[in-house]
Amino acid sequence: MAWTWRYEAEGGAPVDPAEALAVEALAVEAFPTQADAETWLGENWRELRHAGVFQVSLLDGERVVYGGMSLSAPD
Repeated sequence: MAWTWRYEAEGGAPVDPAEALAVEALAVEAFPTQADAETWLGENWRELRHAGVFQVSLLDGERVVYGGMSLSAPD
């Protein structure tokens, strides 16, 4: 299965960050491993947040592994 992120706005509506920012690096759709997906998120969460993504969920195929994880910076 492919590992993917589901990007969500504050109310849970889907967000397409690549459209919001027109940044190709944010258009990554799938990762071969969970570690690859999590590393990518760690490197790109600020850009996602700037594009209007408030939270993400990690999916393994169609199965939600975890999520509604906030992208807000800690206080």
